[in-house]
Amino acid sequence: MISTIISAIIVGAIIGALGRLVVRGRQNISILATIVIGIIAALIGTFIANALNVGATDGIDWIEVVIQVVLAAVGVALYTGTRTRSRVHS
Repeated sequence: MISTIISAIIVGAIIGALGRLVVRGRQNISILATIVIGIIAALIGTFIANALNVGATDGIDWIEVVIQVVLAAVGVALYTGTRTRSRVHS
């Protein structure tokens, strides 16, 4: 159980960081938010990859990783866009 949680945090941090690299410009986002977005993107990306029958291959599942990173980039963009808009209107 604890190893699953630690694995999710590590994978979330990596996927979230890669997602931030994809988004242009500087993002004012915390490490915790990056990890949470990464975890959510990894879970949804795995579900999508399995639905497309590309989630279980020999070696590294590159298509699954690409899907996860794209979802993380979208999540980071939405998060930073939402926070920027709320600060402007406040």
